[in-house]
Amino acid sequence: MRGSPTGPSPTARHRRARRAAGAAASAALLLPLLGAAPSDSGARESTSSARLQNAFADAASTYGVPQSVLLAVSYLQSRWDAHGGAPSVSGGYGPMHLTDARTAIARTVAPHHSDGTEDPRGDDSRAALVPDTEVPADNRFPARLRTLTRAAELSGIPAERLRTDAAANVAGGAALLAAAQKKLGAPLSDDAADWYGAVARYSGADDTATAATYADDVFDVIRRGGARTTDEGQRVALAAHPQLRPAAAQLKRAGLRAPVAGATECPATVSCEWIPAPYKEFGDGDYGNHDLGDRPKSQSIEYIVVHDTEGAWEGVLNMVQDPTYVSWQYTLRSTDGHIAQHVKAKDVAWHAGNWYVNAKSIGLEHEGFLAAPDSWYTEAMYRSSARLVKYLAEKYGIPLDRQHILGHDTVPGPTASAVPGMHTDPGPYWDWRHYFALLGKPLRAEPGPAGGLVTVLPVFDANRPEFTGCVTKGKPCAAHGSSAVRLHTEPRGSAPLVKDIGLRPAGGDSTTDVNDIGSRVSTGQRYAVAGRDGDWTAIWYLGQKAWFKNPEKQPTAVNATGSVVTPKAGLTEIPVYGRAYPEKEAYPAGVPVQAVSPLPYKLLAGQRYAAGDKVPGEYFYAPTFDTKPHRVVRGSDMYYEIQFGHRVAFVRATDVRVMPSKS
Repeated sequence: MRGSPTGPSPTARHRRARRAAGAAASAALLLPLLGAAPSDSGARESTSSARLQNAFADAASTYGVPQSVLLAVSYLQSRWDAHGGAPSVSGGYGPMHLTDARTAIARTVAPHHSDGTEDPRGDDSRAALVPDTEVPADNRFPARLRTLTRAAELSGIPAERLRTDAAANVAGGAALLAAAQKKLGAPLSDDAADWYGAVARYSGADDTATAATYADDVFDVIRRGGARTTDEGQRVALAAHPQLRPAAAQLKRAGLRAPVAGATECPATVSCEWIPAPYKEFGDGDYGNHDLGDRPKSQSIEYIVVHDTEGAWEGVLNMVQDPTYVSWQYTLRSTDGHIAQHVKAKDVAWHAGNWYVNAKSIGLEHEGFLAAPDSWYTEAMYRSSARLVKYLAEKYGIPLDRQHILGHDTVPGPTASAVPGMHTDPGPYWDWRHYFALLGKPLRAEPGPAGGLVTVLPVFDANRPEFTGCVTKGKPCAAHGSSAVRLHTEPRGSAPLVKDIGLRPAGGDSTTDVNDIGSRVSTGQRYAVAGRDGDWTAIWYLGQKAWFKNPEKQPTAVNATGSVVTPKAGLTEIPVYGRAYPEKEAYPAGVPVQAVSPLPYKLLAGQRYAAGDKVPGEYFYAPTFDTKPHRVVRGSDMYYEIQFGHRVAFVRATDVRVMPSKS
């Protein structure tokens, strides 16, 4: 517990200090993020680039709210972007993220990812678990999801204008902040330090820990200051106030509940509560919804897997508490970045569709929808997620790169039959470039010999590949910034897309569907260069040469260094695997041998692929509720993880030779 409305304990004060220190460290990244030049943000130029800045000044004057407070609250929600009047994943509109969930849900029809056939356990030792339960739509709309209606009442501005007009939206947010300040019995002070309680209430959180974390972030933004060009070409600036010390004691008067007690595994810089997933028997010898383990003693934790929920917060929490459903370690809320932990890191959740990855990973579900590109992710959630991942990575020795911080869409199918049904979240609209900057590991070109490896790195806002298969208002996917880069068979945009025989064993063509990952790469992934032709670069991808446009003046990939693998001399091709399982001789009596089953791909002589970790074959046998028969089996066979297609894969160390990328 980090404190309560009656006042924090000494331990709570110590944790608050740790959280503030951590938040300040995270905020050290803020200046380069805010100070990105227009060309880096990919924003469209505007003839009146001061319009939004003036709107903040006007609203501050009209409602008696310090302009720095308005600007910082807006940055933490939207990074000052308007998103074309489209709502966030939690129904928030405009720069101030005024929420109107009822309207947002009405405009969006059942987002989805893949075809739902993935077995989340991905373990051959037991029957497939394919839940047919959909995350229920949530029509309760708590107060945090309907602030736009209140802003309309306070400001007199029609709801539609608050949704679509950025200046009106800023005024509505100012009205909400002023009302929160008055409700606290505090004056409309010119001093930003006097607005801590109102900012905490603006978060919409109903507990002190979440509200305090949100307010601490806002005031870190004010202390750091910065500038950024928005998605509408508006240049917005916030002067730094490094000496600002807010009146945090105001939170005692906010009337919020104490957070739910529980031994969560979260950094002090986030708000986190314990909402456990059940380990429970049901039916005839069945159980759910995870397995007990003893990580990292029994097995190392090598991966963190990023998912989106495909449902709203309350409904998702209901599902993870169902023993017949699946599980993951953490869920993150869109409006304020609040975190719920469900499964301890020592235990194995059922989330990635590949038992090898499940046994060696931690899963994070983010409130969001893959197939609704204009349902954007809030900055509060990105920052909270990055802090959690950074904490977990440091605790378990997980490198912060795309070989270890996986999207669900980059987890390999464990067997050939599983490949077509693997999920594809968080999809092409998750901003990996921004996420890694928040992690403190910004993606950039690496010095060294050019030509061997590249890191995919398009400018998110400017990179807008066309997609189909989205569901908003029944129209094609809206133009939107993306982390995805599409691949062709030849160096021209009209050439066919490369094929993925794992997704389509009959040889069908790849498509531009938002869930079709057969012909695309993603920000942060590294590939071996296979050729160049003018503005086009070729990489080795799924056993073939794949081309993408990469002009020098606006590159979509940058130089990288590292090792690559290629078949050993004398081998014309080698198999590729979706899991690194031990050889049959490694299995003790009582543990069924698991097939080392190759995927339907080949790594051919002369091709090269970016090499990741060298790992031993490993299998966690855990098919029963009773943990006594459980075993971790390790073999002597070694594997290399490689970036083979959109998803990672594994090759036997005895099949390949490893060399510098430029040789």
